Amino acid sequence: MTSGIRQATTIEAPGNRGFFSWPATVFSSAHVKLLCSASMQVRVLFFGVLKDLVGRSSDELTLPDQAKAGDVIEHYSSRISPLKGMLGSIAVSVNQEYAKPEATLKSGDEVALLPPVSGGAPRTRITREVIDSARVAAEIRQPEDGAVAVFEGIVRDHSRGRRTRFLEYEAYEDMALKRMESLADQSLSQFQIRDVSIIHRLGHLEIGETSVLIVVASAHRAAAFEACRWLIDTLKRTVPIWKKEFFEDGAVWADGEPFPEEITPAPTGTHSRSSASK
Repeated sequence: MTSGIRQATTIEAPGNRGFFSWPATVFSSAHVKLLCSASMQVRVLFFGVLKDLVGRSSDELTLPDQAKAGDVIEHYSSRISPLKGMLGSIAVSVNQEYAKPEATLKSGDEVALLPPVSGGAPRTRITREVIDSARVAAEIRQPEDGAVAVFEGIVRDHSRGRRTRFLEYEAYEDMALKRMESLADQSLSQFQIRDVSIIHRLGHLEIGETSVLIVVASAHRAAAFEACRWLIDTLKRTVPIWKKEFFEDGAVWADGEPFPEEITPAPTGTHSRSSASK
């Protein structure tokens, strides 16, 4: 694997489709050294508004050996101006687990850049079909239960002062289901409840349809209410699912809720800069 300088004006580095060239003036000697060193390739996924900004849902990225997760974010933010203003609200995952920017990557890793989230049977499920809330609540109920708490997220007909036509939901599905299963397990250990069901719908949803359903069964109502509230609040902050709102005059990705403090957002420029090539 080689790289070099062509006519003293460009620098070539190996990419997934051959060699890619940039003006040499944009690189320092440190950048050149990194490009000429051993490299690796990772798969990068984009969701929600990030997918629209980048113009695709995935990419193959060649990075210097020992590159960090933060280098992936810096690579795209340096090339796509609108991303720079979002760095404080973007999280990164590596192989479907939230990761810190300083996490070291390996060749073949799957790295996802995640905007704030909008938010498997039997306990958790992602579906593109209509959610039958009454049936799910009836199925979870047992004779020992004194309470069944149900939360339904419903598509409403207005948002941002405009009339909503319909919504579309998308997700980093494998990671979303994994996080939903983890939330179900946490709720069972954290609250005095017997069982829980979490279902989220993706794709096109009409006004009045259910986007998310949480059903909690327990002996007492207090525990059921508390668990149900905790589940929907935590799901909306940590499960990588995004909502796009469609109006008569356009569409927009819904503002997500901030990630919890334990999920470190993308760096804001303090991380060392490492060059990468597509």
